[in-house]
Amino acid sequence: MAKKDILIVGAGFSGAVIGRILAEKNWNVHIIDERFHTAGNSYSERDSVTGVMVHVYGPHIFHTDNEEVWNFVNQYTGMMPYINRVKTTVKNQVFSLPINLHTINQFFQKALSPDQAKKCIAEKSDKTIKEPKTFEEQALKFVGKELYEAFLKGYTLKQWGFHPSELPASILKRLPVRFNYDDNYFSHKFQGMPKEGYTNLIDNILDHSKIRVSLNTVFDKEQVINYKHVFYSGPLDAYFDYQYGRLAYRTLDFEKFTYQGDYQGTAVMNYGETTVPYTRITEHKYFAPWENHKNSVCYKEYSRLCTEKDLPYYPIRLVGKMDQLKYYIELAEKETNITFVGRLGTYRYLDMDVTIAEAMNTAKIFLKSVENNVKMPVFTVNMK
Repeated sequence: MAKKDILIVGAGFSGAVIGRILAEKNWNVHIIDERFHTAGNSYSERDSVTGVMVHVYGPHIFHTDNEEVWNFVNQYTGMMPYINRVKTTVKNQVFSLPINLHTINQFFQKALSPDQAKKCIAEKSDKTIKEPKTFEEQALKFVGKELYEAFLKGYTLKQWGFHPSELPASILKRLPVRFNYDDNYFSHKFQGMPKEGYTNLIDNILDHSKIRVSLNTVFDKEQVINYKHVFYSGPLDAYFDYQYGRLAYRTLDFEKFTYQGDYQGTAVMNYGETTVPYTRITEHKYFAPWENHKNSVCYKEYSRLCTEKDLPYYPIRLVGKMDQLKYYIELAEKETNITFVGRLGTYRYLDMDVTIAEAMNTAKIFLKSVENNVKMPVFTVNMK
């Protein structure tokens, strides 16, 4: 095995993008993944009964303002137009999310104009909160007690398993409030879905003569010395054999069912009340509106604390409880010939476009480090 070889642990977006860029620069790239498939949690496959393209590990909607990322993925698939329109059921009524003018008027049984709605929400917001530190403080300052308790509190308790007062304000900053009738969940310039699914997209990125993929293959730390460099997208704590205990994650359980006809008329229906045990129901044929399917495949989605036998989904960065992560970062920074990447490797919640952008940047930093004969960083992102 030549020192020209690169090992990448994980065949999801991070590994595929880094691998492709380095392969095109004539590096031999070996990508391993312990699962039986590529694409990580964005893995998609056609349901054998209905023919619906299913997002096996939960829905993934591609959205970005980064034109470089958008152009990159379009090299490897046809991106179809897709607008994510999320609904939520609260008190036997269906509302639009994110909270918009329709949601506000429907909830308060008003017919407010945009300016009137802004004034209404401003009056309901908690003005005693100057600099929100927690999710709850951010919500109360953002939309006030009534909208917070109806649309955010219960869903958050189920999704994260912690009271919103224990979660960082940064989680809520992803959720806008609109004072018009726009019900597009995202506001990014580029939004879409890969026509043939995410697995096809990833496999096309990996389709290069310099890339070798080994599935059902478990990473062994002893392999690091055999390669010029290793890019590791597995769990940060797992790499160090959980020396300081397991970092906290939420995992998801899915209850799959089929339905003859249309089950809910939309791709995503949230359930904001704690009396309903699941967080949402997804109807997957609506993620591909350019296709026609008579019947449906749906998933009820349940969130819970991740155990050692579960698949980690969402890192739990609790306010005031980050010492454990700090210890792992300190361990990682003592390593050589390895860079930790992606959602698990950096213990951060990342959208797909950010994952791709960071992977592209990491590959560029590596190539420059080799060119200038300087040490490649263990982390190429801010870990705070």
